[in-house]
Amino acid sequence: MSTSQAKGASPLDNDEMLLVLQQSLSKKRVLIVDRHPPARDALRLMLGALGVTAVHGAGNSAEVIRQVKGNRFDIILSDFVLDDGRDGQQLLEELRHAHLIPLSTVYMIITSERSYTNVVALAELAPDDYLIKPFTAEQLQGRLVKVIYKKHVLGRIYAQIENGALGEAILACDRVIQQQPLYMYDALRFKGELLHQLGRTREAEEVFRRVLEGRVVPWAKMGLATALRDRGALDEAEQLAEQVTQETPEFLSAYDFLASVHEAQGRLADAQQSLQRAADASPHNTLRQRMVGDVAARNKDLLSAEKAYGKVIERSKGSSLRTVDDFANLSRVMVERGHIDASRKIAAEMKREWRGDKQAELAALLTESLCLHAEGAEDKARGLVDQALGLQRQIRAEAAEKGKHVSQRLAVDLAHACFATGKDSEASQIMRQVAAENHEDLHLINHITSVFEKTGQAEAGKAILDQVGKEIVELNNRGVMAARSGDLEGAVQLLIQAAEQVPNLQFLVNAAKAIYTLLDKKGWDAVLAERALDYLQRAQRKDRKNPKVASARQLYMAVAKKYGVAIDNS
Repeated sequence: MSTSQAKGASPLDNDEMLLVLQQSLSKKRVLIVDRHPPARDALRLMLGALGVTAVHGAGNSAEVIRQVKGNRFDIILSDFVLDDGRDGQQLLEELRHAHLIPLSTVYMIITSERSYTNVVALAELAPDDYLIKPFTAEQLQGRLVKVIYKKHVLGRIYAQIENGALGEAILACDRVIQQQPLYMYDALRFKGELLHQLGRTREAEEVFRRVLEGRVVPWAKMGLATALRDRGALDEAEQLAEQVTQETPEFLSAYDFLASVHEAQGRLADAQQSLQRAADASPHNTLRQRMVGDVAARNKDLLSAEKAYGKVIERSKGSSLRTVDDFANLSRVMVERGHIDASRKIAAEMKREWRGDKQAELAALLTESLCLHAEGAEDKARGLVDQALGLQRQIRAEAAEKGKHVSQRLAVDLAHACFATGKDSEASQIMRQVAAENHEDLHLINHITSVFEKTGQAEAGKAILDQVGKEIVELNNRGVMAARSGDLEGAVQLLIQAAEQVPNLQFLVNAAKAIYTLLDKKGWDAVLAERALDYLQRAQRKDRKNPKVASARQLYMAVAKKYGVAIDNS
């Protein structure tokens, strides 16, 4: 359950520290999550007896999302069984995934003794603790005090991670490792994951090997497997992950990892099977169901793709993880399976739920155009595609102005609809742009390739993707060569040109790093610095956890700190 079970005397033996922590409870803001109002009231009274007065309640997941967006909670106490078939574990995963609560927030799951074993077995992202009903106010206080102390010990690590100062977070891990033996393994886990996030793969590998010398835990094996995969040792990585699935079958992220290795090896059927095993064990995990749908579609297993995408929509009601793409994915697969009426029903449901959303409007136009094409109504389909092309231009312009996300899958769907209605030139142009701006997203590139194949454009598509790859290498090399020759100003201009021309993650990161390197050498320039920050933020929106993005952010923070400039944490 917890990673903090090393030997040694607990700091909580100190009566004075216990008293301070008990007194600190009265200052905490608490959210109680339970579908039954009497249960919320009873827990509120129990907290009141402990001096906690800032207590909020929520009866369903949607209310929790609304409250956490408006308040910063120190403690969340959630019953395991929630509304609409969801549970407290899913809620935790959603809150963490969407960054709706900070790492410092205590999250405890309340469950009955009968279901405790099953709850813990499927806890991929473990809560801070579990409370087994029934419990007393004293037991609640004891659990809370213990967890709050742990949060206090790891607080500096949390703060640096949330500020994006990953290098400083690693130093904070080292301090905990040296000074707090009880929480050494918690700090080692953070350190390994942070090193990996910064692209320091060898160092991460050493940390996880060190953990495994002292104790065999699945997260350390998977950390090591990830490091091995990232340095190309796919067979070794696969063997380690297979060990974890055999020794700890409930550690479901090992199956996700195996799927990524199988896909890198070109074994799509094995990748789908690995993901399906995990999805069967955690049917309410919408992120994994979406992954199953994606890999099944790439594997041309349209029935499995339809089932998985259907589950995503069914089980994400009221969730912040729900997207227009989920409806578009399902309706697309239904058209391909010949279920035209069902596809139209999904599109209608999407329009109702996302009323006023232009990307939903675009998705509905594309679905209907593909339905009409399947029915042989080519003129009507072509007219809708013309509308969709105009709407896509509006969406891109508004997104550029407001810094909003634009669905790249919908852009590929638009290209698909263009191919289907004879607009090959427009389709090829869209595909070229999407491929160039997302060349590091292998799943999206595979999706593009599959659309080329479905529309009889396999050879032309391969030529386009090869040309895009060649142009990206040439653009990048010009800037890199200028930097190596010592012409920093020239390198900055070339990389800015590349980022403006093709705003993919690689060029956005390279341009930002070139600008910060120039500022470090020549002095702070507010206009250039603002441009670099814009590039960095756009790269973060694409993939915040990418090691290249993390490295660029560390450089930004170091240069800003050097010149006494306030750091933007957005």
